[in-house]
Amino acid sequence: MLNSGRSRGGSGEWEQPFWQQRGWILSAGFLLVLLVLAVFTMATHDDKPAGAAADPTPTATATKDDDDHSGDKGSGGGSDTRPAGCRTDDKDQAKPAKVPADFHWKADGTGLVPVSKTSGPLKYDGPVWSCFAHTPMGAVLAAHSITDHLSYPGWRTVVDRQVVPGAGRDALISSRSQDDDKPTSGKADAGGYAGFSVLAYNKEEATVMLLLRGPNAAYGSASVSVRWQDGDWKLAPDADGTVYAGMAQVGGTKGFVTWEA
Repeated sequence: MLNSGRSRGGSGEWEQPFWQQRGWILSAGFLLVLLVLAVFTMATHDDKPAGAAADPTPTATATKDDDDHSGDKGSGGGSDTRPAGCRTDDKDQAKPAKVPADFHWKADGTGLVPVSKTSGPLKYDGPVWSCFAHTPMGAVLAAHSITDHLSYPGWRTVVDRQVVPGAGRDALISSRSQDDDKPTSGKADAGGYAGFSVLAYNKEEATVMLLLRGPNAAYGSASVSVRWQDGDWKLAPDADGTVYAGMAQVGGTKGFVTWEA
C-alpha cells in the first residue's frame, strides 16, 4: 500500500531529516532510500513485497542538452513573472497520467534525472537546472531535479537559488554542511527513478511522491513539496530542514506514472 501521507515529525529514524539518520551515507537525492530498501531486503531474506515486479532498470541513454534552452516556449502562464528567456506552455493543468512525449534522461553526477524540453528544466547553469513549466508536470520534474542536486558539489548554490527562503532552508543548510559532497564521477548508482504520483497540486504549491526502484525488485517512495516562487518551482522543506516525507517500501508501480513502459 502506498504511503500517501506526510508523516514527518515522528520519533522513528525514518522520520528524521535524511542526512541526520545514523549510518546513512549521503547519496544523490532520493537514492538514499535505496539503503533502507537494501537493509530491509536482507533482513527479510529476499521476502519480496506483494506485487513487486522485476522491471528492468531504465535503459534510456542520457542526452546531452544545450547549456541554455532559452527563448519563448509558449504561453508563459499569463501574469507570471518569469526570468529572462524562460517561457513555457502552461495550459495543461491536469495531473499527468503519462510522461511527456519528449522526456529523456540527463546525467547528474553518477545518476540519471528525468528532463523534458517542454516541461523543464529549460535552462542549465552549472548545478542549477531551472525554468520549469507552471504545471503539475513541471512540479514533478522540479522535485526530481532540485533534490537530486543536493548531494553534489554546488549544492549550496542550488539551495540559495532553488529552495524557499525561511527556517526550513536555514536548517537544510546547517544539516547539509556537516556532510561531504558526493563525487560527480565514478561507479554509477544502482537503481533509479521509476515513477511518480502528484498527490496535491495548485498553482502555488505541489506535493509529488517519487518512486524509486531498488535492489531485488524492491520499490521505495517518498514525497517532496515544491512551491511556485519568483517565476519557478522551488523546493519547500519543513521547518526542520526535512526534504522527504513518508519514506516507505511499496509493492510495485501500481498507482504511479512510470518513466519507462
